[in-house]
Amino acid sequence: MIPSRIGLAGLALMMACAENPTTGEAQTKPSFEKPKLQLPGVYRFDVGDFHMTALSDGTVPQDLPSLLTNTTPEEIDRLLHRAYLTNPVEVSINVFVIEAGPRLVLVDTGAGELLGPGNGGKLVSSLSAAGFRPEQITDILITHAHPDHCGGLVVASNNAFVNATVHIGKPEVDFFLNPANSAATGYDIQFFEQAAKMLKPYVDAGQVSLFTDTAEVVPGITGSVQPGHTPGSAFFIAESQGETITFVGDIVHAGAVQFPKPNVTIVYDVDSNTAAAVREQSFSVFAQQRALVGAPHLPFPGIGHVRAEPEGGFVWVPVEYTNRQVN
Repeated sequence: MIPSRIGLAGLALMMACAENPTTGEAQTKPSFEKPKLQLPGVYRFDVGDFHMTALSDGTVPQDLPSLLTNTTPEEIDRLLHRAYLTNPVEVSINVFVIEAGPRLVLVDTGAGELLGPGNGGKLVSSLSAAGFRPEQITDILITHAHPDHCGGLVVASNNAFVNATVHIGKPEVDFFLNPANSAATGYDIQFFEQAAKMLKPYVDAGQVSLFTDTAEVVPGITGSVQPGHTPGSAFFIAESQGETITFVGDIVHAGAVQFPKPNVTIVYDVDSNTAAAVREQSFSVFAQQRALVGAPHLPFPGIGHVRAEPEGGFVWVPVEYTNRQVN
């Protein structure tokens, strides 16, 4: 029983300043600074014989009512409330590594320096934490040329991946490396400038490989152009031992809103109607096939499945977390 004249606070002080029984000196309770940053994000999993690693390039806050289209602020708030979220929503930037035999393949490169300090740019530290070095990357699969996907290609004016071939849909390069398309379409010129800054050094170095429609870009990995979000947006499907994963690029930005309402679009879409149609069709196929999906903007690690709901719409089901040695 604690005497009332001492109380809990007094007892805590007495315990913190108690003498060390060995030295007789007063000892104080150690204090710890509150951690200010997350540790580098790394999550490993396998697809057949392919060893996969999801890496975090960081997160960025997004003001959804100013970005989402074909919806209303009221509907956005309702769906966010249903998902225990409030605006602005913190959106992940996920990057993926595929160990495919002798090839070390990177799916997208994060934002690099393009979004400014504190917004992405963590890929290099995440790669290091996972035991990889940029010069080991043999192939880079760019889902599309927006800054948060190709922004890590060039860092401090130098090509970050000196030994890599960049695989990207030809319609994407044709569109974004021609600045005249900005005036022709009304699409913001900054996207063209940023894409040129990241891609042209690799084009000039002969390190870009283009594909159209559907083509095998690396043994076991197929690229498939899925226009809408951008003219050359692509899925990449990795298959090994009968298992697959589809990396979908920006088919979805705001999961809490766009899974239940796949017709909701975003201002970044070059062709919003086509983007919505691709999203709805893809969600249906993924749900029917129980397909494994890798998504760059869903909460890290961005790996999971899409489930169709009986009343319409879809739900994202993250993979079961694993943290043990798997033989």
